[in-house]
Amino acid sequence: MAHLAVGFLVLGLLSLTAAWTWFAVLMIVPVILSILVVRLRTVAERDTVTARGPLHSETVRWEDIDGLAFNRGSWARAQLKDGRELTLPAVTFSTLPQLTQASEGRVPNPYE
Repeated sequence: MAHLAVGFLVLGLLSLTAAWTWFAVLMIVPVILSILVVRLRTVAERDTVTARGPLHSETVRWEDIDGLAFNRGSWARAQLKDGRELTLPAVTFSTLPQLTQASEGRVPNPYE
């Protein structure tokens, strides 16, 4: 779905580029956005959770997570036992049922 929005951005930029060729430089923006759409994600498995950022990934075991924190309109942050926070891209309060299923119940489902 996010790639569809990037496609509409490309169409808008193409119309600007047709009128003013120096707008062609802005065509790098949809490329970067597409890379971010593909790259940013959280992969939850039975024993581990992997947070993939734009430049790096970090994998932690479920046992190393004390809890999850949510701010309005932002992604979840895992509170790690060593005191650090790990941002979980694309995990929101509304996606917790999927995270509960992927973690095999290690993350409680607040909707039940």
